[in-house]
Amino acid sequence: MGRFSLSQDLGIDLGTANTLVFVKGKGVVVREPTVVAKNIETGDIEAVGSSARNMVGRTPGNISVVRPMKDGVIADYDTTAVMMKYYIKKAMRNRSFFAKKPSVMICVPSGITMVEERAVIDATKQAGAKDAFPIAEPFAAAIGAGLPVWDPTGSMIVDIGGGTTEVAVISLGGIVTSKSIRTAGDNMDDAIIQFIRKQYNLMIGERSAESIKMDAGTAGEAKEDKTLDIRGRDLLTGLPKTITITAKEVADSLKDTVESIVEAVKNTLELTPPELAADIMDRGIVLSGGGSLLKNIDQVISDETNMPVFVTEDPLDGVAIGTGKSLEYIQHFRSHPNVSSRPSVE
Repeated sequence: MGRFSLSQDLGIDLGTANTLVFVKGKGVVVREPTVVAKNIETGDIEAVGSSARNMVGRTPGNISVVRPMKDGVIADYDTTAVMMKYYIKKAMRNRSFFAKKPSVMICVPSGITMVEERAVIDATKQAGAKDAFPIAEPFAAAIGAGLPVWDPTGSMIVDIGGGTTEVAVISLGGIVTSKSIRTAGDNMDDAIIQFIRKQYNLMIGERSAESIKMDAGTAGEAKEDKTLDIRGRDLLTGLPKTITITAKEVADSLKDTVESIVEAVKNTLELTPPELAADIMDRGIVLSGGGSLLKNIDQVISDETNMPVFVTEDPLDGVAIGTGKSLEYIQHFRSHPNVSSRPSVE
């Protein structure tokens, strides 16, 4: 390993909502939405990442904006491979000395099937990687959060991403118990869209729902009387309309999603060996991922489990940083595939 250039290995957090690329020795160099704009007639890729995301809900008929990852797994193989090629190229630009293909550590949900895992590895190789090693998302999140994953002590991580929530107890470099549920940030956005549609007969887009979640979303009871003006299309008249909703209404719409996440945490704790459960009581539960930024979610999980809960310092980049740091242990992943234990997926 030492004889290669430091820049040759990459860690990729291929998320449902965002893709981040970590270059060894440089840190996170690419941070863009996992979105691709395709020309329906020709099949050509028109835009990738941020420029494609800006087209959401605004494209002419011949251009379709797709998210090639669904619930943390590949939904559109060819588009994913083209998108990854773009991100790898972007991460490695300005490096003319870069002759050899990179080894890539790629993040996958812990509940992924063998077929889905193979698809991710193949897409990574097709995008230009020499070798591709999968790493379970919660394990990468734990490394990124600075947890002692290689020690004989229990650490619990809850990674709330866009497509999946990954809950895992980690000890001695492996996942002891884990649960992967396909309920996460995207479901929160969807819950807000459905609530406003049902309550006000107003249709809003994904981007509007996401900004509502970020501005007024909260887990549990809303403590402030915040109101928001929302623009959308009236389903009765078909015309644009503005309504005002309260933070309490937004909190109510998110209730079921938050309950599912809390339930996954409790289920994982129930399956945890007593020695490790005692460690977690002492050290607390660590939250990572974009969903952990939802106001008050740490408090709700803490109240339900009677354990201390902390949000990691860098929740958005944590998985990518952990994936990048795991490049140091690439030999370990060669001989001990990190996602070989198949937990239940919902």
